[in-house]
Amino acid sequence: MKKILIVEDEKQLSQVMCLYLSKEGYECITAYNGTDGEKLLNEDTFDLVILDIMMPGKDGWSLLRKIKSQGDTPVIITTARVEEDDRVFGLELGADDYMTKPLSMRELVLRVKLRISSINSLKETEKNNLISLGTLKINEQTHVVTVNNETIPFTPKEYNLLVFLCRNINIVFSRDKLLNEVWGYDFYGDTRTVDTHIKKLREKVSLCKSNLKTIWKIGYKFEWSETNE
Repeated sequence: MKKILIVEDEKQLSQVMCLYLSKEGYECITAYNGTDGEKLLNEDTFDLVILDIMMPGKDGWSLLRKIKSQGDTPVIITTARVEEDDRVFGLELGADDYMTKPLSMRELVLRVKLRISSINSLKETEKNNLISLGTLKINEQTHVVTVNNETIPFTPKEYNLLVFLCRNINIVFSRDKLLNEVWGYDFYGDTRTVDTHIKKLREKVSLCKSNLKTIWKIGYKFEWSETNE
């Protein structure tokens, strides 16, 4: 169940928002001022925050800054202030959406659904773009390779070769096949190019020393099983 924090000093409005969102399957936690909202944020994690701007104590702007400085939790601003400068200011601070009062509950529910769906899609994309083999992590979106959380630099061809082998674990590839897949059919070098790059991978990634296997007279494979975890 997705958890939503509502920071709103109008108790009746807060209760109505909770009612509508609860019907959609969301768990709602409420705070009636910025100070209590900050305390709840320090104690728990939330999938989304609905944040009023004008509140006693710590105002919404201050709380928004804090939320965005600590992570990517989506924030929907709700306020009676309709000036364009306020909307621009809120978005510049990192607000993900901005709604002016009086609120339409149907619209609020829809915006919440869209924001959470967007975050879920982003997380799924990040998951699909991550190769994780024990201590070896490859982020295909950022092209960052880490071993034991330490970033390892690679040339473009070293990186492409490593990704190809790790995407196809336990499959033996000939040197010619690796040349075609990584360097392309129009590459005029010979298979010693593959050997050189395999050697570099073994030097740079400790995991490759034991898991990157040479198959005699055939080629190479990245050997891996669940027991390696």
